[in-house]
Amino acid sequence: MQYQSPQCLQAVICDWAGTLVDFGSFAPTQIFVEAFAELGVAISLEEARGPMGMGKWDHIRTLCNHPDIAERFVQAVGHAPSDDDVTALYERFMPLQIAKIADHSAVIPGALDTLTTLRAQGLKIGSCSGYPAVVMVKVVALAADNGLQVDHVVATDEVPNGRPYPAQALANVIALGISDVAACIKVDDTTPGILEGRSAGMWTVALTCSGNALGLTYAQYQALSDAERHAAHERVAAQFAPSAPHYCIETIAELPSVVDAINTRLQQGEHP
Repeated sequence: MQYQSPQCLQAVICDWAGTLVDFGSFAPTQIFVEAFAELGVAISLEEARGPMGMGKWDHIRTLCNHPDIAERFVQAVGHAPSDDDVTALYERFMPLQIAKIADHSAVIPGALDTLTTLRAQGLKIGSCSGYPAVVMVKVVALAADNGLQVDHVVATDEVPNGRPYPAQALANVIALGISDVAACIKVDDTTPGILEGRSAGMWTVALTCSGNALGLTYAQYQALSDAERHAAHERVAAQFAPSAPHYCIETIAELPSVVDAINTRLQQGEHP
C-alpha cells in the first residue's frame, strides 16, 4: 500500500508556559533562581532560562553541569553537584513552583481566539509541558478558570523520556486518535520543544516573542517599537535555526495563518 500524505491537519499540540499561558515564561525560571539560592548558589535569570523546555529534573541537572554554576556550587556546598544534589534541588523547586504558579497564570493574549478558530476547523488541541503532573494539575485548573481548555495534557513525568524526545507529543497523538503525525503541528517557545516535534515527525512552529527566549512581560513586548519587535523576532528565530522549525512566529495569535499555509502544503502532497 502506497503512503499518502494527509490532506489536512488534525491536531495542534501546544506547550504551556510561554505558549498558552505566562507570557515571557516567568513561572519556572524565577523559581530555579530561588531554589539554588536556598543552597547559597547564585544563578542569574538568564542562566536559569538556558535549558528551558526540558523536564525540570533534567533542567536542574543541565544547570549543574554548567562549569560556572558547578564552580559556584562547589564553593557554596563543598563538592561538585551529584545526582542526589540535583534531586534535592528538584525537591526544593517543586513546592516553590506550586506555590508561585498562580502568579504567572494569565492566558497569553490571542490564545483563546486562536483555539476557538482551530476548533472551528475541526482540529483537536493537545498539549505537553516540562512541568510534572503535580504542577500541571494546577496549571490546567487555573487556565480553565480563565477560559482556556485543551483536549489532552501530557506532563513530563508521564512518559519515559521528556523533551527533546518525542514521547509527550506522540502520547497526544495516541490519546487524540490522530491518524498521522504529519497531520499535527507542535507549537513551542523552546528548542527542546521544537526538537520534540521534529523527532515526532510533525510540523513545528516556534514562538519567538511570547516565551523563554525573549523573556519579556506582555507589557514590555507591547512597548517595543515595530523595528525593535522585528529585530527581536529575527534574533530569536536565529537561535531556533539549529532545531529547524518549519515556521517562526511571534505569538500563538499568528498560528491560524500558519495552519492555512500547512493545509495548502498538505493538499499539494508535502509532509514535514
